[in-house]
Amino acid sequence: MTKETESRKISVLGTGGWGTALAILLHEKGHRVTLWGATPDYVDLLRQKRENSKYLKGFTIPTDLTITSKIEDAQCEANIIVVAIPTPYVRSILEKGKDSYIPGTPLVSVIKGIENETLMRSSEIIIDVLGKQPVILLFGPSHAEEVAKRLPTTVVVASEDDELARETQNIFMTNRFRVYTNPDVIGVELGGSLKNVIAIAAGICEGLGFGDNSKAALLTRGLSEIIRLGVAMGGRRETFSGLTGLGDLITTCVSPFGRNRFVGEQIAKGKKLSQLLTEMNQVAEGIRTTKSVCKLAKKFHVEMPITSEIYKVLFEDKDPMTAVNELMVREPKSEIEFLP
Repeated sequence: MTKETESRKISVLGTGGWGTALAILLHEKGHRVTLWGATPDYVDLLRQKRENSKYLKGFTIPTDLTITSKIEDAQCEANIIVVAIPTPYVRSILEKGKDSYIPGTPLVSVIKGIENETLMRSSEIIIDVLGKQPVILLFGPSHAEEVAKRLPTTVVVASEDDELARETQNIFMTNRFRVYTNPDVIGVELGGSLKNVIAIAAGICEGLGFGDNSKAALLTRGLSEIIRLGVAMGGRRETFSGLTGLGDLITTCVSPFGRNRFVGEQIAKGKKLSQLLTEMNQVAEGIRTTKSVCKLAKKFHVEMPITSEIYKVLFEDKDPMTAVNELMVREPKSEIEFLP
């Protein structure tokens, strides 16, 4: 068996749609996979039904793919740990499993969010809890359902350690799941997180009945905001033209299945955020990320008018149409940054 196809013991923390899809993908590639969930009752249901009916309906979980609610069992002897826990819960869950984590075990984060209280990215949260450990990102335009259907998907692995990035690339790569590498951890992580805010705006456009002109403008100017903040925080400008910038932004804003776009669409149709949060059974990362991004924009002195208006719509009950009108009548500017 070659290094590229060597079987590893991999644990996936998180039984959401993406965690489940990755667990199935890794199992199909021949790895020994354990899927961990925080809720014992739901884990028992997954073991019995072998289907994640709440988050990834219609896809069978193989019988020899281990499912557990005991984090110490998941982390025991794992060669790699995939962290697929929503941002609001990742810190507390990692704290809970800290004693059973074996230092030096690589952690692959697929979390696309920024913590409200600390403004830390997912990789920073992991290191803050577990200490300086090998953390790799796996980001990109990748709906869980499409990966589970084995539709062609392309993502990015990001790490400052080139050897670790290439090793992770080989572990995940299949003939339907292509993986590139990128050393720009900050840019990849910010691109994958900030796009969720613009996806809420895309949903508002859809809910208000706007056309293709509006949507094209939103994606273009939204990407400009992502680039401005991303570069100010240390990301590389070219990263935001790649899979975790433009690519992830297109998928999240265009797909009718995206949770963040759904939030925007429902708000534009008159629902309140509190009602949506009660009704939704999944986390829409863009809601909390909007708060973090507004704080970061202020901290780094970056102008982000779309994000600012989304914040006001979400948390100050501003009328979505009024927000759009005020964006349209802002002071005239050059499209090209830094020109007078």
